[in-house]
Amino acid sequence: MTTIIDGKAFAAGLTTRLAAAINDAGVVPGLAVVLVGDDPASKVYVANKERTAKALGFHSLAHRLPASASEAEVVALVRALNADDAIDGILVQLPLPKGIDARRVIDAIDPAKDVDGLTAVNAGRLVLGEKSLVPCTPLGCSLLLDAFAGDMRGAAAVVIGRSNLVGKPVAQLLLQRDCTVTLAHSRTRDLPAVVRGADIVIAAVGRAEMVQGDWIKPGAVVIDVGINRIVTSAPEKAGDGKGRLVGDVAFAAAAAVARAITPVPGGVGPMTIACLLQNTWQACRARRGLDPA
Repeated sequence: MTTIIDGKAFAAGLTTRLAAAINDAGVVPGLAVVLVGDDPASKVYVANKERTAKALGFHSLAHRLPASASEAEVVALVRALNADDAIDGILVQLPLPKGIDARRVIDAIDPAKDVDGLTAVNAGRLVLGEKSLVPCTPLGCSLLLDAFAGDMRGAAAVVIGRSNLVGKPVAQLLLQRDCTVTLAHSRTRDLPAVVRGADIVIAAVGRAEMVQGDWIKPGAVVIDVGINRIVTSAPEKAGDGKGRLVGDVAFAAAAAVARAITPVPGGVGPMTIACLLQNTWQACRARRGLDPA
């Protein structure tokens, strides 16, 4: 029987425990999100983060800058937030408008407040196996694997996608769990054969239903990070023309053979915001000396 991993329920449990820990500590973590421009998806993500943070008792601020803002203005805002003692975590919502170097902006963030885990300092610490703030989506993937994959030592894991946001950091987290990791990508030769040898598959390539059911090894655990909208009908027909959300994995076919699999939506997505808030709490504890020595 295949387990459909309920990321929404798992994330709810994580945030419930987080709210209790914050209440017991009697402190108010501060999270600042910087949004530049009018990207519709980014606006929705920022609103969801702000709403969830406030519901858990965080001091939550969203700084919205116009698309015309210069790189210098964005960096100046980040540096002001670095100096604000009420702020424990800073997240710059990506993508940034053209003309702004995202790497320069991200590396302006104080690594101690880098709750998206994207500064060169935190990325380097992750590679070295040192304590760091870990990117939120990879962290969510690893928590789901810890709960549903069992003993991962020696398991063959294939990560499809080599982005700095997901592919590379999730590969590092799998290495820390003693997996044998293959980081695959668009130029990987005979990708289906590579995936068929995997006990764990992380799909983060951004192509709708690219991973077919016959690529999946029977009994494998599949974590689908992709979120893609496909149009299922024209507006004048029996639909609104907006389509539906699917992952990078052909879900029904893969679920027929996998031991456990995340759906889209409702799998990895809810974990991202929960892990952002967990990272903010981790940063708050470290900055305020609440962690044990």
